[in-house]
Amino acid sequence: MASSHAQGFALKFISGKYQGGEFPLRPDKEVVIGRSSDLDMVLVEDMVSRKHAKISLSQGKVTLEDLGSTNGTFVNGEKIKQARLKQGDRILIGTSILKLVTGVSSRTRDMDARQINEQLEEVAASKPTSGVMSGRIEEVPVPDLLQLFATSKKNGILSIAGELEGRIHMRQGKVVFAAIEGAPQLGPRKAFFRIIAWETGRFVLDQATPEKFPEELSGPTEALLMEGLRQLDELRRLQPDLPPLLATLALSQPLDSPLRGLTGEQLDVLQAVFNHGNVGAVLDLSPLTDRDIAEALTYLLKHDYLRVAS
Repeated sequence: MASSHAQGFALKFISGKYQGGEFPLRPDKEVVIGRSSDLDMVLVEDMVSRKHAKISLSQGKVTLEDLGSTNGTFVNGEKIKQARLKQGDRILIGTSILKLVTGVSSRTRDMDARQINEQLEEVAASKPTSGVMSGRIEEVPVPDLLQLFATSKKNGILSIAGELEGRIHMRQGKVVFAAIEGAPQLGPRKAFFRIIAWETGRFVLDQATPEKFPEELSGPTEALLMEGLRQLDELRRLQPDLPPLLATLALSQPLDSPLRGLTGEQLDVLQAVFNHGNVGAVLDLSPLTDRDIAEALTYLLKHDYLRVAS
């Protein structure tokens, strides 16, 4: 098998105005990145400094260094001064997210820096001007995006469109509100936990608007993300024991198991089943998180408080 060094490294633009572009790295050659037109990689946008960062490939090792930029250089959500990169690492410079990949495409392999920059500008010119950043969450998962935005203190509305549409509002990198289109009954915390689980769709980061929300999320984004990912892991563990979303649930008759043995949350879920019937409605209409509802449902089914209606 060919080594990564033999295959060559490239920076692939996976978000931002140059999304779809590629910049190959040459052995023993430094690439200086910035807004100035005389540099190796020219990124024409306000959040990029005239001389922002440099990246080098030497003996198969890729190193990135920030050059005292105003808005910083980030690798996998962490602000860096200097970092050794590995395949798959994501770099945020301005509003562009670049991914270090192996294998250089035939269209850029023999181009010089001037030709590559011309091609990047052609890519940028072919894109619509709406939105500050855009891309696909198959390339940059929602938790990774939010980590990048939190560290770089971004303001804006992260909109995600796939089978469903969702929005996450941020101020200085802090998540303050989340909502899913067509599901106004979901609170912002529950909506946020659902959105970070989405794996397909297109994202756009737009400018923030001066909106007021009936309920705002508190605490740092990192803590909210950690809690959401923990809940998601537990929900996936419980998933095999849950009936399908469209399954109708009913109270067991006769109800022999004692109600006094249930916790408050389990009683709330039992009441939600009595009021709403199917699994999907209980998940949507109960104020508890999906993980808490799933845990209560599996207990109630296992201990014969509930049954799946035929």
